[in-house]
Amino acid sequence: MPATVLVLVETINDYLPILEHQGFHLILAPTPTERSQAISTYGGKIEAVLTRGPLGLHAEEIAALPNLKIICVIGAGYEQVDLQAASDRGIRVTNGAGVNASSVADHAMALLLALVRDIPRADSAVRRGEWPKIMRPSLAGKRLGILGLGAVGMAIAKRAANGFDMSVSYHNRQVRNDVSYDFCPTPTELARASDFLMICTPGGLGTQHLINKQALDALGPHGFIVNIARASVIVTADLISALEHRRIAGAALDVFDAEPQVPDALKALNNVILTPHVAGLTPEATQGTVELVGQNLLAFFSNRPLLTPVELPPAIRRAMR
Repeated sequence: MPATVLVLVETINDYLPILEHQGFHLILAPTPTERSQAISTYGGKIEAVLTRGPLGLHAEEIAALPNLKIICVIGAGYEQVDLQAASDRGIRVTNGAGVNASSVADHAMALLLALVRDIPRADSAVRRGEWPKIMRPSLAGKRLGILGLGAVGMAIAKRAANGFDMSVSYHNRQVRNDVSYDFCPTPTELARASDFLMICTPGGLGTQHLINKQALDALGPHGFIVNIARASVIVTADLISALEHRRIAGAALDVFDAEPQVPDALKALNNVILTPHVAGLTPEATQGTVELVGQNLLAFFSNRPLLTPVELPPAIRRAMR
C-alpha cells in the first residue's frame, strides 16, 4: 500500500506528479483550514508530511498523527517544525538544503542591485513622465558582508566576487578553512566591515536577533542590508527605526515576521524594497526540491539512508505514571 503524504506547501502543485508517479498518495492542505481538516479527517492514515520552514509542523499536530514516520521540509529552513516532538516519537526529518541556493542567490543579487541603484523609484518616476538624474553608488569594489556562509551564502559570494569585483567577508558559527574570504568574529564586526550586508543564515533560536541596533549602527548611514533568510534574524523594530532615521541607507526584504502581513511602517518607506518570500521560487529550484523530497521518501520507506537528514535533539524519556 502506498504511503500517504500530507502536503502543506502551497507553491509546488505543478511538480507533485513527481511524487504521485513514485507511488505516494497525496493529501493537499495548503490553507490553515484545510490543514486542520485534513489532520482531523485523515490523521490515522498520514505517514509523511511535506512542509516548509515557516509553515512547520507543531507538537499538537504531530500528536494527532499517530502513524507519522517522516517530515520532509522544502528548502533549508525548518524553524517551525517541532524537532523535539519529532525526536520523542522517533520521527525522521529531512530538509532541502542547497537545492535552491542558486535561485536564492540570484534573487539576493537582484534585490541588492535594485536597492543600491534605486531601480523601483527610477522606474516609477519615468512612468510619471519625470526624468530624474539621481546619482547612486556602484557595486564594483564595495565590501559585501555575508551572515551565514552556507550554500546560499557561498553562491552569493561567488557572484559578488567574480561578477562584481567585490571583497567578501563573512560571519559563521565556525570559520571555514575552504574559502579565502575574511572571517569576522561577530555580526556587529561583520556589519562594520561591510558596505552591503546579506542575511543568509537559517532561522530559529540560534540565529534570532543577531542583527540589532548595535549591528545596524555599525553598518552605518551609507550601508545597505538585504534579507533573503528569515525575518527573525533581524530585530524588526530596530531595522524600521534605522531606516526611518536614515542610520542605514536602505533595506531589501524577502522575509517578514508574520507573513503575509508586512508592517505598514516598512511599506511607507522609500528606502525599502519588499518582495513576498519568493527568492527560492523558480521552476528549476521547485522541481529540484520536490525531486529531493521524493528521493528521501523512497529511501526512508525502502529502509535506505536518508539523503538530507536533519539532526534531532535527544529524545526526552517521560516517566510512566
